[in-house]
Amino acid sequence: MGWKNVISFCPAPNFRNMFQLRPNEHMLECRHTIKSHGGQLMKNHKHDWLILILLVIIEVILNIIHPFYRFVGKDMMIDLKYPMKENTVPIWSVPLYAVLLPIAIFVLYYLRRKDIYDLHNSILGLLFAVLITAVLTDSIKDGVGRPRPDFFWRCFPDGREEYDTWGNVVCHGKDSDIREGHKSFPSGHTSWSFAGLGFLALYLSGKIKCFDRRGHVAKLCVLFLPILAACLVGVSRVDDYWHHWQDVFAGGLLGLVVAIFCYLQFFPAPYDTEGWGPYAYFRAVEESRTSAQPSIVEDINNQQQQYRGNNVDSTFDAMESGIR
Repeated sequence: MGWKNVISFCPAPNFRNMFQLRPNEHMLECRHTIKSHGGQLMKNHKHDWLILILLVIIEVILNIIHPFYRFVGKDMMIDLKYPMKENTVPIWSVPLYAVLLPIAIFVLYYLRRKDIYDLHNSILGLLFAVLITAVLTDSIKDGVGRPRPDFFWRCFPDGREEYDTWGNVVCHGKDSDIREGHKSFPSGHTSWSFAGLGFLALYLSGKIKCFDRRGHVAKLCVLFLPILAACLVGVSRVDDYWHHWQDVFAGGLLGLVVAIFCYLQFFPAPYDTEGWGPYAYFRAVEESRTSAQPSIVEDINNQQQQYRGNNVDSTFDAMESGIR
């Protein structure tokens, strides 16, 4: 199966029965574009977007303040003497694959379906998942202050140890390295990855109907690819000695749980019969049906009256022709 088929959600004929989206009557009933419904949709969710801005401000503050400098004794240094290494996954790349990549897929689906409800709610849900995860992660980081595995070399870059009368470290390294060295738990890279890519996995599983009870296990590969990528990011954090395995496990669990809650706020569960679309779309379809019913009834009544009038006219014509 080519990449073109995966991206367009329109598989090749050999896989049509496996991956096609089998639309029901709702799916083809109406289209909602940015031009027709985008403005009203943004207006209805203006408070949600304001909350997102507030979350961004909180996240910035959490990265500015100092974390709790936990007591680190000499005996604790045994597990904190791993070498300082560069990040295998740079921090600037995390928003690219955890936020921009899913948004690009959402846009591609919008270009195919022209459903602004799906595009808006998927982007909004993704941003909420990532920002809520970020705020929770950095709040815990600052509150716990757990030393990273390479804390020794952050604290004593020249290898010369120094402790106070209580046995706590007296660091003489760079302030930025020391501050970052107290932010081990939980892993931010991992929580962001599982929040963004976990949300994407749920989105894709709903679109290709992963759980339609037809037994096509190949669909699970699409579901597991984003999860695998997030797992590899977590593994890299342990390999780079920036995190303990407990930090990675907690970060992944935190990001995935938040992603599930945020996804279910806007979309049915992927195993639901209507899991391919957002709640807002189905509400819009029902409202359009309700508003269309009175006009349909009126048209039927007009047709019936016209039909009766034609029958009366034809009866009179027949009577007149008989008299004559």
